Amino acid sequence: MRCLLRLLLPALCLAGAASAQNLQLHYDFGEDRDYVTTTIEMFRPDATGSTFFFVDFNYDAQGADGVSESYFEFVRSFTCPDAPWTGLHLEYNGGQGRFATPEGDNAYAINDAWLVGPEFYWNAEDFSKGVNLQFLYKNIRDKNDDAFQVTLVWYVHFLEKSFTFNGFADFWKEDNDFDFDGDRDAEYTFLSEPQLWYNLNETFSVGTEIEFGHNFAGVEGWKVCPTAAVKVTF
Repeated sequence: MRCLLRLLLPALCLAGAASAQNLQLHYDFGEDRDYVTTTIEMFRPDATGSTFFFVDFNYDAQGADGVSESYFEFVRSFTCPDAPWTGLHLEYNGGQGRFATPEGDNAYAINDAWLVGPEFYWNAEDFSKGVNLQFLYKNIRDKNDDAFQVTLVWYVHFLEKSFTFNGFADFWKEDNDFDFDGDRDAEYTFLSEPQLWYNLNETFSVGTEIEFGHNFAGVEGWKVCPTAAVKVTF
């Protein structure tokens, strides 16, 4: 699962918001999924920008009991005082997982990735909606030294903030070998995860996320994975 706070970073930063955290619980009922994911997020603005991180934990996936996959993302953004609609984006991604075999569990690493580049954002005066566009250089350990990623992020609050529709779309270059024969099967990956939340109050929300992936997470071609979710904001 990707992060709600990540979607709101520019708006929160420009609004001078205080630090915030949330915990999300998703039940994924996509094909061959049928597992639970928890997401922990933290966002803290300061005088020069903001710091953000989140951690995903998948449970009882791929035949392994307990925490079967973890994924970590850390972002540092620096705002530009002379052009408040621009900023510098620094990011690290990485993780690991395990899967069950007849001989026992095997482990794998999610390749470390470092990203850097400019971001451009726009928000309505009342922060009821906004967009963020990022153009990032991407280095993926042991795969692509000179890749790229383009990210579009959006959010919309409506019906007096009772509902929030937000999401992101990532398009990046990454060599993928789906059948492990040493040949590249795909060079580009797309991922989008729109979310719709009904905000019961400032603390509790219920909603859904739908993951649209193409050549993502070891799956060649398209795969769509919906979830049912709850969120607690601290």
